[in-house]
Amino acid sequence: MRIDVAFTPAGLSRMEVAGRTVFVIDVLRATTTMCAALANGARACVPVGTIEEAMRLATTLERREILLAGERGSLRIDGFDLGNSPLEMTEQVVRGKTVIMTTTNGTEALLATGLATGVYIAAGVNVSAAATRAREVLAETDDLLVLCAGREGEFGLDDAFTAGRLLLGALEGRRPTHGVNDAALVCLDLARRYSTWLRPLMAARAGRELVRLGFRDDVVLAATQDRYPLLPQFSDRRITVRAA
Repeated sequence: MRIDVAFTPAGLSRMEVAGRTVFVIDVLRATTTMCAALANGARACVPVGTIEEAMRLATTLERREILLAGERGSLRIDGFDLGNSPLEMTEQVVRGKTVIMTTTNGTEALLATGLATGVYIAAGVNVSAAATRAREVLAETDDLLVLCAGREGEFGLDDAFTAGRLLLGALEGRRPTHGVNDAALVCLDLARRYSTWLRPLMAARAGRELVRLGFRDDVVLAATQDRYPLLPQFSDRRITVRAA
């Protein structure tokens, strides 16, 4: 068995990703927001790396069928329809739309998975669905990579805790004895340390920053386990709901 966690995409080579199944986590807030958008009827989410790329892509599509969403410094980008808040992804706003997204950390992590054989989106709001698929992947391939977005190239408590909860579910509570990297062991210990989601998410730098900027409700939503019991899959540059 091989289970690896990467705390950020920084330093992760393409060959470390190649041929593997990857679960990407940016719980505060990109992967939570993507789950919310898809649960409320968005056709797809399309992650891009830059504001300029998002604007350029928008010009190639029917404008009334797309929404531009994203943030820099946790705040909505000027000229975009939406920020990076799951609470903005209401059914009335997103149903039937393609959401083009660029965020500070989450979309960068997704775009680092180019040579993977399968890429899935994980967050607290869909952790059970993600863990079920991770358990299937381990049974099929004995190999798994969990990629945390982190925060500006650094460790993020919020993502690491979420990775630990994902792995606990995938392993059905078993303690692995081999084939697990040190980062994965740290994540598993964090998941066992905290009994609730809200405490580590609020304690994390990302959570504290969001509260300071007035987005406390986003953190509370992100801490609601299995609010959106679906599994988004990233393939052909688009994130859509994986068929059951």
